[in-house]
Amino acid sequence: MHITQLNRECLLHLFSFLDKNSRKNLAKTCHKLLEVFQDPLLWSLLNFHSPVELKKDNFLLGPALKYLSICWYSERVKVCNIEDWMKNSFQRDFCNRHENTVSDFLLDVCNRCPNLLSLTLSGCGHVTDDCILLLLQNCPKLRTLKLENCVRITDQTLQAVTLHGGSLQTLHVDFCRNITRAGLEGLREKCPSVLLRAERSANMIPDSQPEKKLTLEKASRKLVQL
Repeated sequence: MHITQLNRECLLHLFSFLDKNSRKNLAKTCHKLLEVFQDPLLWSLLNFHSPVELKKDNFLLGPALKYLSICWYSERVKVCNIEDWMKNSFQRDFCNRHENTVSDFLLDVCNRCPNLLSLTLSGCGHVTDDCILLLLQNCPKLRTLKLENCVRITDQTLQAVTLHGGSLQTLHVDFCRNITRAGLEGLREKCPSVLLRAERSANMIPDSQPEKKLTLEKASRKLVQL
């Protein structure tokens, strides 16, 4: 029995066991399998392991997407986590190659995936509060938002949750160094039903802008002189 003799339901089930590249390669073999590849029912869950994967044409974005995960655990994540004003030219060049990759992808999700239920971002050092705000506004069914080691996320994201996270049930902001204890307490007060986890976030050293650092150094010198 040839694979193309199977009905649509069986083919969708077989495709569900394949990774994105394998699905794409199989879809190239005939028109019927291409139609299965393009079936929205196949794309309710997407997992990515680096920003590079977001640029590949081996998946389908649409209203069927409910679960999305972008987790980057490479050693190169450390470069993105360095404060922008502390990066050398090599580090800036490296970040420039993919600085907007995840954000642009999430904007596409905002426009095409209104039924998203769960989003996990880990090691996405260039994602900003504005991006999360747009996502909360355009994906009103979002129930779970997990942010880990996203260094540009601040208390503004927590404020956005209080305003636009009406369906949110779970929020993780682990190892996000610019989240403050005051911001977390404000969220707990306004959204007591949200299951909140913030491992290490409020206990980490936040980014310090050069002008702020200079002001602190001047104040320290004055104290020493006195």
